[in-house]
Amino acid sequence: MTFPHINEIYKHIADSDSPLTKRDIVKAFNIKGDDRKILKQYLRQLEEDGKIVKGEKQAYSVPNTLPSVTMIQITEIDTDGDLFAEPLDWDDALQGPKPRIELISNTPMKVGDRALAKLKKYNETLYEGSIIRRIDKERATILGQIAKTAKGYLLQPVDKKAKYDFDVGEADLKGAKPGDLVIAHVASSRSIKRRSAKVSEVLGHRDDINAISRIALHEAGLHENFLDKVEDAAKGLKVPPLGKREDLRSIPLVTIDGADARDFDDAVFAEKRPEAEGGGFHLIVAIADVAHYVRPGSIIDREAYKRGNSTYFPDRVVPMLPEALSNDMCSIMPKVDRACIGFHMWINDHGELTKYKVFRGLMCSHARLTYEQVQAAKDGLTDDVTADLMKDVITPLYEAYAVLDKARQKRGALDLDLPERQILINDKGKMTGVTKRNRLDAHKLIEEFMVLSNVAAAKALEAKRAPCVYRVHDKPSSDKLDSARDFLEAFGLSLAKGGIARPSQINQLLQKSSKMEYSQLISQVILRTQSQAIYHPENIGHFGLALRRYAHFTSPIRRYADLLVHRSLIRAYGLGEGGLSDEENVTLIEKADHISTTERTSSSAERNAVDRFTAAWMSERIGAEFTGVINGVTRFGLFITLDENGADGLIPMRSLPDDYYIHDEKQHALVGRKHKRIYRLGAPIRIRLKEADGLTGSSIFEPANSDSADIAGIKFKKVKTYGSGRGGDRKKGKKFNKKGNKTPGKTSSRKHKKPKKPKK
Repeated sequence: MTFPHINEIYKHIADSDSPLTKRDIVKAFNIKGDDRKILKQYLRQLEEDGKIVKGEKQAYSVPNTLPSVTMIQITEIDTDGDLFAEPLDWDDALQGPKPRIELISNTPMKVGDRALAKLKKYNETLYEGSIIRRIDKERATILGQIAKTAKGYLLQPVDKKAKYDFDVGEADLKGAKPGDLVIAHVASSRSIKRRSAKVSEVLGHRDDINAISRIALHEAGLHENFLDKVEDAAKGLKVPPLGKREDLRSIPLVTIDGADARDFDDAVFAEKRPEAEGGGFHLIVAIADVAHYVRPGSIIDREAYKRGNSTYFPDRVVPMLPEALSNDMCSIMPKVDRACIGFHMWINDHGELTKYKVFRGLMCSHARLTYEQVQAAKDGLTDDVTADLMKDVITPLYEAYAVLDKARQKRGALDLDLPERQILINDKGKMTGVTKRNRLDAHKLIEEFMVLSNVAAAKALEAKRAPCVYRVHDKPSSDKLDSARDFLEAFGLSLAKGGIARPSQINQLLQKSSKMEYSQLISQVILRTQSQAIYHPENIGHFGLALRRYAHFTSPIRRYADLLVHRSLIRAYGLGEGGLSDEENVTLIEKADHISTTERTSSSAERNAVDRFTAAWMSERIGAEFTGVINGVTRFGLFITLDENGADGLIPMRSLPDDYYIHDEKQHALVGRKHKRIYRLGAPIRIRLKEADGLTGSSIFEPANSDSADIAGIKFKKVKTYGSGRGGDRKKGKKFNKKGNKTPGKTSSRKHKKPKKPKK
């Protein structure tokens, strides 16, 4: 048997219904002896090109495919009782639409239930799955609103993907009225075409703004409240005595957070060093000592691990730790003693970390400051608090930040221009608007201090050869870069072929585009090429930050990953009780996978809540016109982001001016064949708001005029306007006439028949 070509090996991996180990490939192609070295080289080359990825048990698969065993969530039960699901470990923004999983299971399951499933791949978008075990059996089934019809009551799911309504008997309403949001149990049966449901909990009326976050909570399977026994375990805890801890109470450490923050887990300090001592700065980052209060295996620890992280909604927080800890004993409030763990760090004038020392101490924050307050003080507008802190606290912090920022730029960390939406809610809990969040130097200052201490934590653990949960970010795959290359070339920007080795190469593009009108668009296109950051005990570096080693250390109140890093430092450096347990040490991979999953769940829930709040706000402005930018082009329409508040919405294909539109993927455009209108990614557009639904978070727009939405002054390749239908993709290998009908030619295998003459 001849040695296979590299493309044959790639095809074998891509066509497999499950990931393949090197042994599987050797066996499939009967590779022997020294030929295994060639196979190893081929696999490394395919991996470097981004065509394959290595997963669990060193098995290979193509990117954006599901592992053979994965966590899934039931999304649909059809009228025959068949179950359909989606993977939990999937990011739509980076990986595209979620694949569909058809389940073969005798296990009773409900919409919203989660399970561990074994999968078999049919094609890129369809898998067959079998349930291994069910997760969270107590999870509610479906959330929707009650509606009344001539035939009775209906439960209408709030999920945009839901295909069915459910009948609700009057006796099963549990007091719910039309317009109320409810959680219900679904009674499925193969013998009926429509499904019925019984209300288990009434959440409130659909117009109640507080209901929006509860919808997102339910969808993500998050629980806002703690069990009584967890709350009780968090009560009565006290600040530990100084003992062997380092006394930091005389050092003017301060916290700098958002104005609406309720938990403060980091404090900072900086002082300039004399030239006689080498210059540079001495920095201190002190973090709440959560490990002192949350011990491995305790009831609080088990609940914190289950949650994985806190989840932040516009009107509430779903915390990882009970309020007695997150808002009190573990929160670095001003003028009170608090247990802490952190680093002394010394940097030179080039921003390089020359020395560090880990400590476990007792501190007293000198002030609780906000980003806006600190920035105002730096800009010359001090208040009663910041006036006394300018010389010894705020000025040295900004001086150290300037050095760290230059070091960041020098090493080439990614600098994407991506504004965030901010939901404005007043003291009475009423939403007052949607705006874009300001990003100040004060925000960047804290980020740089946190990044430096995260690097110090990873270095400190490596120095002791201790376990570490790294925050890793792989370089972008060649496939994703190829998809962006043609579009960027139209702006005079080029991506090197053969992959990106350093983030500085991408930053060069971002710097060139920073003065362009479409800089945010280019940042979005670049973002879509990026891999997703995850937690893992094996270090591959952090591509986005251009760092060889990086771990999350600075937010143990809201991230379990940071708590694991704290425990490992405590154990490695002999800092007392609460260190990493033996059980945690041997299950670190499993724990890293779990908290990576919970992080994605929370991020998705937060985005969905913001979408719903935004749509609820927009629903009061139906018919209004806005300016925006096209941020997505698909076969079914255009996704638009509004300039005023960052709100997103869809212009369906049917709402575009009448024409026959061709979707050109390479040029990211819809092109009208008859009138030559072009709707291109990144182009400005004026729209009119048609619909906005706070329950689903969806907004529907229509063009406010019939003009093209193209990018002025940019030369793109000529777009071909033959295609298969309104908004259809081009059919390769076929020839079409001006009306879109297939014509005879060498590329067509069918004979052309003349149309019959009409009868007189």
